[in-house]
Amino acid sequence: MTDNASTPGVEAMPPSTEVAPGVGQTLEVAEAEVTGPDVTESDVVEVEVAEPEVVEVEVAEPEVVEVEVAEVEVTAAPAAPVPSPKMFASRPRSSVAAAAPHTPSDSARFGRVGEDGTVYVQDGEGERAVGSYPGASSQDALQYFARKYDELYAAADLLHQRAGLAEVSSKDLADGLTSLRAHIGEAHVVGDLAALNALVDGVEREVAAKRQVESAARAAAKAAALTIREDLVAQAEEIAAQPLEKIQWKSSSETMRALLESWKEQQRSGARLDKESEASLWQRFSKARNSFDKARRTHFAELESTRGVARAAKERLVAEAERLAASTDWAVSAGAFKRLMDQWRTAGRASRAEDDALWARFKAAQDGFFAAKDAVVAAEDEQFRANLQVKLSLLAEAEKLLPVTNLEAAKAALRGIQDRWEAAGKVPRADVERVEKGLRRIESAIRETEDKKWRRSNPEVNARAQSLATQLEASVAKLEKELADATAAGNTHKAADVSAKLEAQRAWLDQARGGLAEFG
Repeated sequence: MTDNASTPGVEAMPPSTEVAPGVGQTLEVAEAEVTGPDVTESDVVEVEVAEPEVVEVEVAEPEVVEVEVAEVEVTAAPAAPVPSPKMFASRPRSSVAAAAPHTPSDSARFGRVGEDGTVYVQDGEGERAVGSYPGASSQDALQYFARKYDELYAAADLLHQRAGLAEVSSKDLADGLTSLRAHIGEAHVVGDLAALNALVDGVEREVAAKRQVESAARAAAKAAALTIREDLVAQAEEIAAQPLEKIQWKSSSETMRALLESWKEQQRSGARLDKESEASLWQRFSKARNSFDKARRTHFAELESTRGVARAAKERLVAEAERLAASTDWAVSAGAFKRLMDQWRTAGRASRAEDDALWARFKAAQDGFFAAKDAVVAAEDEQFRANLQVKLSLLAEAEKLLPVTNLEAAKAALRGIQDRWEAAGKVPRADVERVEKGLRRIESAIRETEDKKWRRSNPEVNARAQSLATQLEASVAKLEKELADATAAGNTHKAADVSAKLEAQRAWLDQARGGLAEFG
């Protein structure tokens, strides 16, 4: 490229080369060397493609020809030398010179080309120069700068579209907007600058609105995270505050570990809290965990101590049970095993493994003793079955004494049956209660008959019964006279009262006379 700052015109360069936009592609523009008032290097718009429909615009390399802008003063002097073919004869031609013609841009209507080839754009009420395109027709020059405008407008519209996407953050939009404004600046383009600025201003308002929405969302997420953390702290404090005697250590420990994992997960993926709130909540959470852990360690230390005492006590019980297992003093040893079992229940708990092992030894000794005892009893029962038949015959004989008609004869017969009953010996254990209960029933019937006879023949009791009957008879006679007098006097109230008393006295008199009848 040749710097031609000494002349108002420079070598004409080929128009921009465009690549069809698409995902992962860019739209590349090569700017021609231009001249104009206070012209700086050509602007390049670069926009990152975020979605399939997004177009990125950047300077293509190395296919495009690098453009260098010479700052020259643009004047209307017609004496400026016109570029000639000889001037450009030694310069290589670009391969993009034969690129396909562009679709005419409507943005060109906002500019014009001066007689000296300078391109102007409408800017408010006036216009300003944007550069020139030597060697090109006025229409081509306008179209070149118009396409540059269209690229800027497309970039601004792309930001506008991305602002409507929820997944695009306000920071990303703000960064793109800053870059876009830097490219717009005093852009050397031809187009509706007012519309472009309005579009950019609209994007800026959308960015501000998105910031507010994001701020509200962050505040809501922070409030939700604070609520979750407070709930975790409250659960931890509730676990730590349980009475020691009611704590289920296994389940409570698992719950406390789960709460800690939830806290870590909130730190990794939840909204960040302010340092003061998080520090305060963590202090409470940590204090509850430490309190619970200290209580748990103390509990299990004490438990280990008491387990040692329980283990020693149960070892003594096991040794005694194993000693009794070989005993044949069935009644005494059976009672001893019952006492050992009561002591086992109050001895406390050793560790699970130790408890299980000691209990297995204790139960083996106990089962061995009672198995031997049951075997002996079973053998004895077999021998006692003949005795059972004898006692059943005696029981049938005793049944015939009821009802008692001759007390003395019944008593004598019962004594004989009882003597033979004792001589018959033992019966099987399963039948003991049945046969003994039958004989006791007959004995009770005869004894009751004897008691009744004694009561009837007791002079003292007979005298008391006679005295009671005499008193009741006198009382009844007196009440009968009072009832007759009250009735004669017409005193119905007194008559009713005396009548009720008389009825009760007569009932008692009947009972007293019945008692006298028992004495003959």
